[in-house]
Amino acid sequence: MNKLLLILWFCLSLLITQTGIAQYNRLWIPDTLSGTQFTLRMKDTLSQILPGQQTLTEGINGKMWGPTMFFNKGDTVHMHVYNNLNDSTTLHWHGFHLPPVMDGGPHQIVPPGTIWEPFWQVKNRAAMYWYHPHLHMTTEKQLNKTLGGLIIVRDPLEAAIKLPRKYGIDDIPLILTDRRFDAQNQLVLSHYGDTMFTNFTLNAQYNVPAQVVRFRILTASAERTYNIKFSDGRTYYVITSDAGLLNAPVAVTSYKMHPGERIEILVNFSGQSNKSVVLRAYNDVLDNGEPGSEPNNSNTNPQLRNALGNRVFDMCRFDVGVQTTNPVTVIPSALTPVYPIDPATATVTRSLTFSAAGNNCPPNAFGCGWINNKFYDFDRIDYRVKQGTTEIWELRNNSSIGHPFHIHDVSFNIISSSYGGGGSYSGGSSYSASSTLPATMAGWKDVVFVPAWSSMRFVAKFEDNCDSIHPFMYHCHILYHEDAGMMGQFTVGDCFVAGKNSGNNSSSVETLVGKGKLTGNKNIISSLPEFTVYPNPTHDKIFLSLKDPSLGVYYVTVKDAVGRTIYMLPGYRLQNAIDVSFLTPGTYYVILQDDKNKQVNTKKFIIK
Repeated sequence: MNKLLLILWFCLSLLITQTGIAQYNRLWIPDTLSGTQFTLRMKDTLSQILPGQQTLTEGINGKMWGPTMFFNKGDTVHMHVYNNLNDSTTLHWHGFHLPPVMDGGPHQIVPPGTIWEPFWQVKNRAAMYWYHPHLHMTTEKQLNKTLGGLIIVRDPLEAAIKLPRKYGIDDIPLILTDRRFDAQNQLVLSHYGDTMFTNFTLNAQYNVPAQVVRFRILTASAERTYNIKFSDGRTYYVITSDAGLLNAPVAVTSYKMHPGERIEILVNFSGQSNKSVVLRAYNDVLDNGEPGSEPNNSNTNPQLRNALGNRVFDMCRFDVGVQTTNPVTVIPSALTPVYPIDPATATVTRSLTFSAAGNNCPPNAFGCGWINNKFYDFDRIDYRVKQGTTEIWELRNNSSIGHPFHIHDVSFNIISSSYGGGGSYSGGSSYSASSTLPATMAGWKDVVFVPAWSSMRFVAKFEDNCDSIHPFMYHCHILYHEDAGMMGQFTVGDCFVAGKNSGNNSSSVETLVGKGKLTGNKNIISSLPEFTVYPNPTHDKIFLSLKDPSLGVYYVTVKDAVGRTIYMLPGYRLQNAIDVSFLTPGTYYVILQDDKNKQVNTKKFIIK
């Protein structure tokens, strides 16, 4: 009898142990692409995210999210973006310094069935960046359906440091986000989700080697802040701030990350084989006004109520195994010198005020905000920045919620911060205008969190990318706020649109790809760019030739006979062929805009 009870006890113990293990799912690691030519196919699909019914998602080269792309600084990368979705979209290369016509903001609308082919030279420092949709008023919807991906830039300075670089082994991406589902397992748009996902994995777990491991972390949530800390309170080391390495690793035990921000951290698991530790969000200590601090109770506005609000929750469990060959076992003492921009060289200071829009919000919009008492206007240029200048931007938050502010084109250095109500910032350090910024904030940033009733100042240099047609964006990276109009735009350069200036800070402008169609600049009196299409008729490819050799091409669009866009080719190079072999026989049109006068001309060609 005792033997039988012992056997039953053993079986029950085994079942309990297996059940405990089964509650975890292996962390999904995105596939990779490398080189200089990248093909990205966006499509509507289905994913098995929760048990039971599949979820409608949007993926890039797969069922959800997209591949991690590796770039080398100095290379020119060519993107071949296929929009096979049922909706128009864009892809924004978040954090990249590149021409605005390649940026993938709201003005680079890619209709369904269209191929968009931007290219640019990689000038960014080694760090992790990301790409995501940026179509105005649908950014949250499309990102909520998991449309996005990571980009890792490598450069010689980073390569000279002994750091983990084995992707998926000791160099692991962590995409932090939350989602809400309905009873049919379909994604619901909301300020906050009720379910935590890391790399879109529920109850994530991953095996790590007993050595120094590098985690590249992105906050891809629509609104939530994450106060990142390990369950055993261990020290870890921050080595980047958004857009580049810090001077040296910074030891912390917690770090607050806000939407759009990235950091890379080093964790030393040496000598810890067969042990486990959990990465958690200690969001029960968020300051008032930090997104995610709202308690989950009946007094909370229903639109903010969520199961993860103001509490501690797990993000990923790590089980420590054995070392790899040639492991990194020591945290480096130094990284790469950071040479910040000298604020004394700034010749312009701009002031931006964030405030709640109150009753001015769009219909059915809760808690929207605006910048300088204005909502985003597709056809309004808010600032015209002179090429080559250094500017200070002062961000003042006159609202009860913090805003993660993102600016396109440039990375910047924070120079001061002033809290109206106290509190803590990323890295867990409390400070005011009279104290020193945390060392974690002393590097290069492209997103900065401006807490409630506080201000923040940064300095940036706008070195190039002159363009009077396509603007860059700046906006709150809370996706709901962005879509509701908490956004503005600026151009860089002296290339003003004739007859359209109405002051230094605001004017109207004709846009090249505006609301899905090409328009010319009607204010410049110049002859249309004469060009030929050859061979014509054709069956596989076409070339373009400009009559005036002094002209170059700013933009080329190919459309079919009923006006559907086939190709979007910014900065088209005349020596390149345009592949039309996949098109059915019929009549098509090439719309070309020159790079000098920004005039548009159209030519017909035939596919046999």
